[in-house]
Amino acid sequence: MTNSSPPAKKEKDHANPLGAITTFLLPALLIYAAFTALPVLRTFYNSTHLIVPNRPAEWVGFTHYVELWTDRIFWKAVWNTLTWAAVAPILEVTIAILLALCLYAKVPFSRVLRVAWFTPVLMSYVVVGILWMWIYNYEWGALNTMLRGLGLESWAQPWLGHPDTALASLIAVTTWMWTGFNMVVILAAMSSLPSEVLEAAELDNCGWFSKLWFVILPLIRPTLLNLIVLSFIGKMKVFDLVWVTTQGNPLWATETVSTYVYKRAFQWSTFDLGYPSTIAVVWFFIVLSGVLGLTFLFRQKDKLEY
Repeated sequence: MTNSSPPAKKEKDHANPLGAITTFLLPALLIYAAFTALPVLRTFYNSTHLIVPNRPAEWVGFTHYVELWTDRIFWKAVWNTLTWAAVAPILEVTIAILLALCLYAKVPFSRVLRVAWFTPVLMSYVVVGILWMWIYNYEWGALNTMLRGLGLESWAQPWLGHPDTALASLIAVTTWMWTGFNMVVILAAMSSLPSEVLEAAELDNCGWFSKLWFVILPLIRPTLLNLIVLSFIGKMKVFDLVWVTTQGNPLWATETVSTYVYKRAFQWSTFDLGYPSTIAVVWFFIVLSGVLGLTFLFRQKDKLEY
């Protein structure tokens, strides 16, 4: 009678990857916690306290929030920022669609035009601000010089110095700057469309406008939504361009929430970080609501198949 060999040990299952996952994620999570999560929590904390130099934080509850409702400059900044965030994305994406269609149709000099239209986004807001301050200059700016040359001298005006035109002038600058980026993304989306669908539309004698409206735009709708949301978020926190050009003037006509927070935190004589933190908290929820609202508004109920 032969002795049976001891039962073979079962092979271990694959090692639990939790340790490896933790090792790779921990540095990123620590950086996120230190530079994003903690500052956000600190901002919420500051919004309910009086934070002044050389004094301990003093609990004031919701006093700052109550004061915010009667802050006329804050609501002016909110109106300016919301106007910017509502108008600029529509202009940028609409013009970008037209430019992308030109390149998609292989117009002459399309490669040169692609580079020329995309170049502005490569510049910093500081450079763009200084450039357009020269263009908008009342005495020798290119815009007013061109208007005078065309016999439209009555149209020449201090574009950044008048409350009625300052905000619209800055919206035009951001539209000029970011349209090229949207154009490249939309062009990439158009180039990836299935040729079978486009050929089927052409066989049905579908004109260019009909093909654009009923075929191309529905297929690239997710791309357009992402571009609108990204542009909306960017305009809701615009700071650099305003600070370089007008610093919120004239008469708060170009004041944005970001510039107002900066002024209340570092320029006003109150030296209270609690109140600007309150503005930041309120604005955080406004931006979040706007993004969720846009996503819900443009949601695609039926998934397109092709």
